Amino acid sequence: MTAAVEVRGLVKRFGALTVLDDVAITAQPGTVTCLVGPSGSGKSTLLRCIAMLEQPSAGSILVDGQPLSGPAAHVRRVRAGIGMVFQQFNLWPHMTALGNVAEALRTVRRLGRAEAERRAMAQLDKVGLAARARHYPSQLSGGQQQRVAIARALALEPKLMLFDEPTSSLDPELTGEVLAVMRGLAAEGMTMIVVSHEIGFVASVASHMVFLDHGRVVLDGEPRALFAQPRHPRLNQFLETYVDREASRVML
Repeated sequence: MTAAVEVRGLVKRFGALTVLDDVAITAQPGTVTCLVGPSGSGKSTLLRCIAMLEQPSAGSILVDGQPLSGPAAHVRRVRAGIGMVFQQFNLWPHMTALGNVAEALRTVRRLGRAEAERRAMAQLDKVGLAARARHYPSQLSGGQQQRVAIARALALEPKLMLFDEPTSSLDPELTGEVLAVMRGLAAEGMTMIVVSHEIGFVASVASHMVFLDHGRVVLDGEPRALFAQPRHPRLNQFLETYVDREASRVML
């Protein structure tokens, strides 16, 4: 089976600073891979390299067996199969929820207004926001805005979804709304790579966990096995200094 994502020997430098150092990960189709680690460990930079928002300094990235390099047209084709959701919602404030999702379809897929809005409404319904389709971002909670952002990414029918700490700016109740949508996507078999500090989500949903520290992969494997006692000392230190509302299930 061709891997959904294969990263080999990835290095990313910003000037003299090496943020990623010889990183290698593999994500299989239909799985959820979670990138975990302390702040500054390189998780978001790795995700941005996979999304082609950052150019690697060395190494290779293949998505569905296709390299993220070569002629511009080839890179655009590969990139078209990747959807990304950021920490910030990045919605157009002057457009409704429906307009934000439909605009991506009109701009990227060149669909007419009626067809774009039909598909956009289907995605808003998928994330539980059909009733809020005519509301503007200022009229939506943070969790609702992030769900609109997820609907916008899904509307382009990606094969791979990338999430960069999508709940980091949300309070616990709103975080639950977003994680519920992500759990649903995982249950449907969407291939996802997720940067997250939600340890309960990682333990219960991820098929694969990669723990990074100082730009290097320290641990790589099935979450339940990695969380089981005895743990790797660096992971144990991380968990001892990190608390979330679901972590108690993992810490037992």
